[in-house]
Amino acid sequence: MREIYKRKYFVILILLFITPLMASFECRNAESRAPDKDKQIGSPVKGDTSKIPSGLKRLLNAYPDFLERADENHLYWKDGTSMIYDDGVQKTFEEKLDNADIEDMMFQEYTPGPDWDEPPAENFEPGRMRCDAFFSKMYGTTKSEVQANLVTITWSPSGDRVQVSSVNGVDSKMKEVAKELLSLEDKYLKYVKKTAGTFNYRKIAGTNRMSTHSYGISIDINTAYSDYWQWDKSMTYKNRIPMAVVEVFERHGFIWGGKWYHYDTMHFEYRPELLN
Repeated sequence: MREIYKRKYFVILILLFITPLMASFECRNAESRAPDKDKQIGSPVKGDTSKIPSGLKRLLNAYPDFLERADENHLYWKDGTSMIYDDGVQKTFEEKLDNADIEDMMFQEYTPGPDWDEPPAENFEPGRMRCDAFFSKMYGTTKSEVQANLVTITWSPSGDRVQVSSVNGVDSKMKEVAKELLSLEDKYLKYVKKTAGTFNYRKIAGTNRMSTHSYGISIDINTAYSDYWQWDKSMTYKNRIPMAVVEVFERHGFIWGGKWYHYDTMHFEYRPELLN
């Protein structure tokens, strides 16, 4: 019996000595297995940042409230879902319009300011190719979902009340645009004093694609001074909107349809990813 107690005492001593060593080893081992900061959930990028397309980086910068991170071919949303950047499908121009992935909508470079190629080259229209799934996920997949995010603001150049989305602060951006337009010379006010609408849940005429007016992120200015390729029934570029007006919108994250080959000079839409 005495021998048994001696053995138990010896085992207890060994355990008391070894346990702290094992705990220390596990702690060091856990630290060595900890992922790099860039690979953790919540980081804006994953893996080798040099392999992440610039289009994905620009989206992350433009929409931090919704987008979590990216890797070489995926965009990760804060709700835990992801989208493929490049679907790998070779498409014609029309196919890119009708079925754009995220890469398609980012591959053409929008040039803000006056130093752009006027008129636009054939089929050059940065921002006109849109991934509908991306915008509907952000602003609403149904009319009622979009409407739940709409707010009514005063378009100060005319005093009209218009509806725009509050998502991504679009309503605040639109107010800033209106305020800055009022600070321009009086000769510019005629172009923006009237509007042709903001929110309108609809598809683009003759297509199965949703208009960005459906999301409450677009505005059409005075049609009396606007040109639109479908109205003109011609692809001869026309524009009467001064760059002073365009640059105000661009400074607040809106691109202009007048810089498209299929021109739409009344149209502005909130697309900060193309301007950052």
